[in-house]
Amino acid sequence: MLRKGPAEMVPIGSLVQSGSLRLAGENKEHAYMLAESEAALPPIIVHRSTRHVIDGMHRLAAAELRGDTEISVVFYDGSEQDAFIIAVQANVEHGLPLSLADRTTAAERIIVLRPHWSDRAIARVTGLSPKTVAKTRRCSTAEIPHLHTRVGRDGRVRPVDSADGRQLAGDLIKANPDASIRQIALRAGISQGTARDVRDRLRRGENPVLAQRSLIPAAQPVNRAVVQEEGGSRASVRVTRHAALLQNLKGDPSLRFNEVGRGLIRSLDACPVDETERVRLVDNVPAHCAGSVAELAEMYAQVWQDLATKLRQGAP
Repeated sequence: MLRKGPAEMVPIGSLVQSGSLRLAGENKEHAYMLAESEAALPPIIVHRSTRHVIDGMHRLAAAELRGDTEISVVFYDGSEQDAFIIAVQANVEHGLPLSLADRTTAAERIIVLRPHWSDRAIARVTGLSPKTVAKTRRCSTAEIPHLHTRVGRDGRVRPVDSADGRQLAGDLIKANPDASIRQIALRAGISQGTARDVRDRLRRGENPVLAQRSLIPAAQPVNRAVVQEEGGSRASVRVTRHAALLQNLKGDPSLRFNEVGRGLIRSLDACPVDETERVRLVDNVPAHCAGSVAELAEMYAQVWQDLATKLRQGAP
């Protein structure tokens, strides 16, 4: 996907440090380590039209720490969507590895950008397993078009559900019994082996669609305005409500793909709502720190209350 051109020296001030792929932001210790190294660092990759850094944020930070005014750059001339995918793959293959959470978040965005890509193709880019990508696709709260085919790593188009392909092949064979296996396979989007099996099953009077071994419903995203209060204490309902709201926010691309949004999610996630957790915190605060912790807690409570008031006033 990336055609590497010649490297050139570019003023650091002309580059845009785009949103990090890392939920926790760039690792300062790694940047300091690179800055102290005497080895020549590879060129960073920059999207030419936007000047956004695609790969090499730590190397750029190291150059700034050393007081450099220029850095070696290889420019990329493709689309911004492809630039994001290149950034993910580059950070999976070398440098400081992306965490599992980072790679899963990247997979969520690639699923939206490239819904026609197969789970294996996305897994290869993100360093995840195909099963993890498939689960991420099912659980995504983003609007993803339902496609009957996907493009694999080899560029070949295959049906998402083999049952659909088999059913279509059966209909085609019934309509045109003299059609070749190759013609049936191409029109139904299945392999020639599968098309041959469908024809053989029809000749034996069997259903062209294989019986399902198991019917496992896809995981449904939590997207409810109200959490049902089916018994339990008010505390348990509050905890359930908190988990549902937080899961929705964590799955919202408009928050997950920008630094401010990720910071907000981390802050919300850090607030204990479980009574057991709060008791544990209280029991472990030293007596001489209790007043300071209580004062800070009251300050934070006021900050969150003010934020809630402003958000509700501006909400539609």
